[in-house]
Amino acid sequence: MRIYDLSHLLNNESPVYPGKDKPVFTPAATIQNDGYRETHMDFDSHLGTHIDAPAHMLANGKTFDQMPVDSFTGRALIVTVPGNVPLINKEFLLKFKDELKDIEFVLFKTGWSKYWGSQHYFEDFPTLTIEAVNYLLSFPLKGIGFDAISADPVVSTIWENHFAIFGKGLIIIENLIFPKDMTADKGRLFCFPIPYEKADGSPVRAVFETL
Repeated sequence: MRIYDLSHLLNNESPVYPGKDKPVFTPAATIQNDGYRETHMDFDSHLGTHIDAPAHMLANGKTFDQMPVDSFTGRALIVTVPGNVPLINKEFLLKFKDELKDIEFVLFKTGWSKYWGSQHYFEDFPTLTIEAVNYLLSFPLKGIGFDAISADPVVSTIWENHFAIFGKGLIIIENLIFPKDMTADKGRLFCFPIPYEKADGSPVRAVFETL
C-alpha cells in the first residue's frame, strides 16, 4: 500500500479560472508579534485542487453539506490519456468497461498539470465528449476527476459535461496532479470538502491510496 498526494500547493500565485479573483494568503498573526502563527485566507470556493457540488450549477442541486460523507471517498480508477488525444470519446473508454463496473471514481490523467501556472493551462486541454460522459454515467459512479481546470473547455458557455454529471448527482474533481513516480491505476480516493454551510465547491487534499 502507498499513499499519493494528488493536490496542488495553494499560495498567492495559484491559478484561478479566468475572470476570478486571485487568492490572498496573509499573516493574521506572527510568532514574533503575537506568540503564535495564524493565516488569513481570502479565496473563492473552487481554488486549486477542488471538488464541485451539483449545486455549483443546478438551482436545486445538492450542496456538500447535504451529501453523506462517503460521497467523497471510494474505489478509483486512473485512466491515462495519450498526449495526442484532444477529445476523450466513448470508443476510448470501452476498453475499461469491465473495470468501471466496480469503480466509484474515474480520474483522467492527461498530463495537463505540467502547464500549471502558465496561460496554456487554460487552453486546449483534453475533455470528454458528451457521449463519453453519458457512457460513464451509465455506471454507479460517485465522481469524475481531471488534471485540468475544468470538465468543459474554458470557452464553453453551455457546460454540457458539468450539467450532465451534476444531473446524476455526482461530484467533479478538478485540478488534480499525478506524481511522476506514480504507476498505480487502481486504489481508493479521498477528497473531503471543507464542511461549510451551503457548499457549492471546496478545495480538497486529494489523496490516492493504492490497493
